[in-house]
Amino acid sequence: MKLKDKVSDALEIIRKQIPEPPETAVVLGSGMGGFAHLLDDAVILNASDIPHYPVSTVPGHQGRWVCGSLNKRPVLCVQGRVHHYEGYSLAQVTFYVHLLASMGIKNLILTTASGGLNPDYKPGDIMLIKDHINFAFRNPLIGPSDDQLGPRFPDMSEPYDAGLRRIAEQAAGRINLQLRQGVFVWVIGPSYETAAEVKALHMLGGDSVSMSTVPEVIVARQRSLRLLGLSLITNLGTGLSGKPLSHEEVKLTAEASAATLQTLITETLNLMP
Repeated sequence: MKLKDKVSDALEIIRKQIPEPPETAVVLGSGMGGFAHLLDDAVILNASDIPHYPVSTVPGHQGRWVCGSLNKRPVLCVQGRVHHYEGYSLAQVTFYVHLLASMGIKNLILTTASGGLNPDYKPGDIMLIKDHINFAFRNPLIGPSDDQLGPRFPDMSEPYDAGLRRIAEQAAGRINLQLRQGVFVWVIGPSYETAAEVKALHMLGGDSVSMSTVPEVIVARQRSLRLLGLSLITNLGTGLSGKPLSHEEVKLTAEASAATLQTLITETLNLMP
């Protein structure tokens, strides 16, 4: 079945629950799902009820859409995502982005739990993503040209919208938050990086690293969505902290820093035109 037909099937179900989509969607990474609880008059749609929608197998990713309002601004939250390392194809990983774009979403805020490559970073820091490195060397747009829902060769000169980044900076200033800015690196995982890999990725220009986000960014740019990327540093990369890494640590740090990230996103949304 072609992608456009899968999208059509899914939208038929989604539009029954969300007939008037908001302009902005927020994707909540590991341990960050609590932001959706801030929405008023929420409509909840389980990912398992959406045709062709992959269901996450990772703790901390609930697999739901929550649509409501925050300070009277309509917002759609995607609670949890799936990853390539779970065995899903990149077409499945990025399917939800096509759904959002086809619904009429204009702005996409992506959050992700990340490891710090920059030795100046510490757990709990929030990094505004200004650019990325695709170190997985894979691309969700690979496939027949007649199955693309956007340009075959989308421009990636500014994947993360400069205007939205300025708004996020302004929001951080209003809440007295030191907002890092840096380059995000995507690796496949699920094993954590070695100390040598952490050193190499930082030498290449990376400041944080994660096992998600970049495939979604590529498809979002193909579909002309405006993107804001927020990387929550949940741990220091191997060799920088002197201790072993674990997913439990990632979840705990994300949950501990969730309130700060939620405040930043809320203030950013308040400042968006």
